[in-house]
Amino acid sequence: MSYQMAAALQGAVYARLRSDEAIAELLGDRVYDAVPVPAPAGLHIALGPEEMQDASDATGRASRHDFVVSVIAGRERDSGFAAAKQVAAAVCDAMEAGDLALGSAHLAGLWFLRARARRAENGAGRRVDLTFRALLDQG
Repeated sequence: MSYQMAAALQGAVYARLRSDEAIAELLGDRVYDAVPVPAPAGLHIALGPEEMQDASDATGRASRHDFVVSVIAGRERDSGFAAAKQVAAAVCDAMEAGDLALGSAHLAGLWFLRARARRAENGAGRRVDLTFRALLDQG
């Protein structure tokens, strides 16, 4: 198994988050694949790390992807944990909203695995890292 389905998954996750109405209402268009430098003020979403493992068997090629979507709040007064957790809940809802468009790959399953909320940026900012697992098969 190769890493060939990873780009399709990343594109589909990004498209889903960018097109979700609840996220747009909370953040506008502040959903990033690559966060601009300097980082934007206020709340935003950034795609994070991914780990992939081969999940192929005798029936076909497949891969398991554990990926992170981060909700990041800057140092602004209104960017506390409550706001970050509200956006994190919207991300979870968006990811559970149905099939992702993956081109030639098929989404066999998508699960929420865990969340980690913590202070960032010397304690001034907030961050919620959401980890999801996707099982993809390539017919």
